[in-house]
Amino acid sequence: MSRILLFNKPYWVICQFSRDGVHPTLADYIALPGFYPAGRLDTDSEGLLLLTDDGVLQHRITDPKHKLPKTYWVQVEGVPDEAALQRLRRGVELKDGMTLPAEARLIAEPGSLWSRNPPIRERKSIPTSWLALTIREGKNRQVRRMTAAVGLPTLRLIRYSIGEWTLDGLAPGEWREEQASSGK
Repeated sequence: MSRILLFNKPYWVICQFSRDGVHPTLADYIALPGFYPAGRLDTDSEGLLLLTDDGVLQHRITDPKHKLPKTYWVQVEGVPDEAALQRLRRGVELKDGMTLPAEARLIAEPGSLWSRNPPIRERKSIPTSWLALTIREGKNRQVRRMTAAVGLPTLRLIRYSIGEWTLDGLAPGEWREEQASSGK
């Protein structure tokens, strides 16, 4: 059986074990040898990161041909109208090509949300909204670029799930181990 770790990556942590002298790394949170990240999250993104000791499973999670759905909670500047949501659902033209269609819906601020340090910038005259956005590909900074393309700059980005794995029950910096088959 493969082993997998579900880790709630805090803001500003880099998705590697080797130190860069600036940011906290995975080594500051996970002391188990033989685990490697299956994918990445930018330093300014938070949420679910999967690590595994199985190269086949790592490949399956990260390979775009498997199109494993990834759901993000996205706090954006402004309030999306139906036209903006429809554009996200159809796919958005980015500089490196068209994105695949996404699932996009307006949600209430997630109830299990933790505060971020540092907090996002707040502007009194501009409201913010939360979206649940599910994509099945992984272009560089894709979610941020998609929301910007429809006029909704991302203020905070939290990956909630990858496939059937979720953040549920994990505070920032916490992880739990699960058994997983390579075919999950």
